Amino acid sequence: VQLQASGGGLVQAGGSLRLSCAASGRTFSSYIMGWFRQAPGKGREFVAAITWSGGRQDYAESVKGRFTISSDDAKNTVLLQMNSLKPEDTAVYYCAADRQSMWYARHDPNEYDYWGQGTQVTVSS
Repeated sequence: VQLQASGGGLVQAGGSLRLSCAASGRTFSSYIMGWFRQAPGKGREFVAAITWSGGRQDYAESVKGRFTISSDDAKNTVLLQMNSLKPEDTAVYYCAADRQSMWYARHDPNEYDYWGQGTQVTVSS
């Protein structure tokens, strides 16, 4: 199982970025997919999660209304559209997958089984 995150970069406050997580190695249709972030000196923080069907989504309060998570089952890809970015959104962003298909709010990174490498997002003020 491999998760490949991409799309990070440097953007000014108020700008947008779209992160992509490409999944490979097996069928992910029953997995729960999530995005986390980690700022320097801080722990890994939940950002958003989704079922592959896209029918269920969950967001951290800090990103609600600004970030949108979506899935493309045909491409085995999960996207994170980030709008109205703030300097406090600066972090390394990670995608993750949980093999357990039952939907519930999964904000603990320990609940996820697979992780991709991170992609850096830097928001300048």
